Amino acid sequence: MADLSGELETMAPSGPVERILVLEAGRSDRHYWRDIWDYRELFAILAWRDVSVRYKQTVIGVAWALLRPFVTMVVFTIVFGRIAKLPSVGSAPYSIMVFAGMLPWFLFSAILNDGSESLLANANLIGKVYFPRIIIPASTAVTALVDLGINLIMLIGLMIWYGFLPTWRILLLPLFAFLTVCASLGPSLLMTALNVKYRDFRYIVPFMVQFGIYISPVGFSSAIVPERWRYVYDLNPIVGPINGFRWCILGGSSPLNFLDLVISGGSIVALLWLGVSYFRATERGFADFI
Repeated sequence: MADLSGELETMAPSGPVERILVLEAGRSDRHYWRDIWDYRELFAILAWRDVSVRYKQTVIGVAWALLRPFVTMVVFTIVFGRIAKLPSVGSAPYSIMVFAGMLPWFLFSAILNDGSESLLANANLIGKVYFPRIIIPASTAVTALVDLGINLIMLIGLMIWYGFLPTWRILLLPLFAFLTVCASLGPSLLMTALNVKYRDFRYIVPFMVQFGIYISPVGFSSAIVPERWRYVYDLNPIVGPINGFRWCILGGSSPLNFLDLVISGGSIVALLWLGVSYFRATERGFADFI
C-alpha cells in the first residue's frame, strides 16, 4: 500500500486552511518531488530535533564541534607538515591550509555518517505515516552545516592569530559548501538504503570515512599528487570541494584547477544520481525491512 499519498488544501467554513488526504494510486510517484516541498515543515522539525539533541544532551556541547577539528588539525600539522615536511600552498601557514581542507571533509563525513543511520534511527516513523522518505537523510545535512558554521568561527580566529586575511573569494564559500552537501548526499542515500536491507553496511561507513581522510587532500595539498595520477585522483568526489574551500579561504595562495573541479563535479553528479535512483527504487520496501 505504497501509493496512498496526497493532500489538498481547502478553506473550512470558519476560514482556516484544512488539509484533506487524497488516496490515489500512483500519486506518490507522480508527485514525489512536489510532496517534498509540501512536507518542508517535517524536514524543519527533524532538522531542529537533530540539532537540539546534538547540543542540548551533551556535557561539553558546542566545544565538541571545536575540539575535534582542532585536535585533528594539530595532528595533521605535526605528521604531514613537521615530520613528513610536505609543503603548504603559497604563503599560507600549514595549519590554516589543513583547517581549510578539514571544513568540507567534516561536513562530508558528518552527513555520510548520520545519513546512513538515519532511517534505522527513525524506524518508528517509516511504518506509520506517508511522507517522502528522502526527507530523513536529507535533514541530517542541517546539523552538519551548523557544525560548519561553528568551525568557521574557529577558522577566523586562526587567521587572525597568523595574520593571514582572506580575499573577496571567501564570498564564494557557500557555493562550495553546497557542492560538498551534494557530494555527500549521493553516497549517504545509497548507504542508508543498503543499510535498511543489509545491516552490516553500518560497519562499512565508518571504515570508509576513516580511510577516506587519508586519500583525500585534507592533511596535504593536491599539488603534491603526481600529474599522471591527477585525473584518477580527481574522481574522488570530495577533492573538488576541498580544493574549492582552499581557493576561497587561502586566496591566491591556492590556485583552482578548473579541469580538476569538472572531473570531481562529474563524480558528484554520478553518485548523486546513483544514490537518489537506488533510494527511490527501494523506498517502498523500507517499512517491510525495518
